[in-house]
Amino acid sequence: MSDAGLAVIGVTACNQNLGLHPFNIVGEKYLLSIADATKAWPLVIPALGHCPAELILPRLDGILFTGSPSNIEPHHFQGAPSGPDSHHDPKRDATTLPLLKAAIDAGIPVLAICRGFQEMNVVFGGSLHQKLHEVDGFIEHREDKSASVDVQYGLSHEVKIEPGGLLHEAWGRSSAEVNSVHTQGVDRLGVGLRPEAYAPDGLVEAFSIKNAKNFALGVQWHPEWKVLDNSFYTAIFKAFSDACERRANSRTR
Repeated sequence: MSDAGLAVIGVTACNQNLGLHPFNIVGEKYLLSIADATKAWPLVIPALGHCPAELILPRLDGILFTGSPSNIEPHHFQGAPSGPDSHHDPKRDATTLPLLKAAIDAGIPVLAICRGFQEMNVVFGGSLHQKLHEVDGFIEHREDKSASVDVQYGLSHEVKIEPGGLLHEAWGRSSAEVNSVHTQGVDRLGVGLRPEAYAPDGLVEAFSIKNAKNFALGVQWHPEWKVLDNSFYTAIFKAFSDACERRANSRTR
């Protein structure tokens, strides 16, 4: 690391009402994953419905696009209207979708998790299954909400890792066990996205961007969960951290 100190990684927030007021909030597990498993410090990016990407991107060495209880509004991928039980966050959509595209274009290292993974697919023209459990052929990808958090985020199924990609380079193996805490999933893969890992039912669970200028990986599972206790998750964050560190050093020359 250069004399400038720690790299700075932006972490996307959600916009939610707590009581009578809107708050911008980030799960602590995402902040800890940066603080504990990278050579960087997290900086929260609020979901205000707009983001001056041209001003903030030059100050960041990477961005973590987080998961969320909310789903992308389906009009962004020409999907059918969602049911009344689906929670949306239009201010996050309006913030993160253009920010993600701008970050990729600018060569900012990006790690996108769960909702962030789905945002990346949508930004590149892909679509989503809104309720995987209602689509024939897919295993159960949702967590048991009656179970403890440790059980919900425990290992759930294997993913097959494609050779020659970012994941295989980081992990060095052809498979890994992951958690599974999602209702939505990839339907049509976005243009220019390279599948990196598949669930046993064939669902794309990770992808990278073929012509990205820098590290750009999306994963459907949650590697931020107790990241230091899982060597596969740690390897993902190390690869992301290394890319962010290289950018930090290049910015300070």
